[in-house]
Amino acid sequence: MGGTTYDPRARRVQEAPVTATVPTTTASPRLGVRTLPGVYAPQHDTHLLLRALARETVRPGSEVIDLGTGSGLLAVAAARRGAHVTAVDVGRRAVLTARLNALLARQRVTVHRGDLADPVPGQTYDLVLSNPPYVPSPLGPPPRRGSARAWDAGHDGRAVVDRICDAAPYLLRRKGVLLMVHSDLTGTEATLRRLSRGGLRAEVSDTASVPFGPVLLSRLPWLRGRGLLGEHADEENLVVIRAEQP
Repeated sequence: MGGTTYDPRARRVQEAPVTATVPTTTASPRLGVRTLPGVYAPQHDTHLLLRALARETVRPGSEVIDLGTGSGLLAVAAARRGAHVTAVDVGRRAVLTARLNALLARQRVTVHRGDLADPVPGQTYDLVLSNPPYVPSPLGPPPRRGSARAWDAGHDGRAVVDRICDAAPYLLRRKGVLLMVHSDLTGTEATLRRLSRGGLRAEVSDTASVPFGPVLLSRLPWLRGRGLLGEHADEENLVVIRAEQP
């Protein structure tokens, strides 16, 4: 599907459709981003990945892709450092939100609607970013529509994580880096093993313990029944996985 590049130097932008949506958004003043209804707003996992991004060397002209961009916050952050950034999301509202936030930040980001890297076949990158859906769900396969598509990822939470692990060796250039965040409930060791089997050097580069959100709180009995949580656990452990192409 087609992408749109927002260049702050260009005068021809779709002003009316974008400004018409602004009053219906929610805003995060400290981060300077807006999210349309139904789009995943930046939360603890986004902040953790943003912190990991800040530690990476991003040179002007580096090629970066943000898979499952949501609000576009990570894509914009990379663009601020001079990278050539591509952002992809399967949701129409997420694509519009990412385009809006790139426009508001006066950063150039090419935004595509599509499934992971499908819209850019054959392209390789210096840095791949992803905050994918990773929450284990009792409902079975991931939903095909609706806001839950941003977090529900099958019974083991790995429906999208595994696909990113398998795609990463083909997306990364030599010395290229993948930064991906997910919950330890998803299986940190499973992610490291899968990336290593693909020939990447993989490690946990950052962690954070955060309070359970509404989705996990509603699933505590199910998660404990599956042995994914201890009886007295009251926090979720987030991890940033860093994998490098030798």
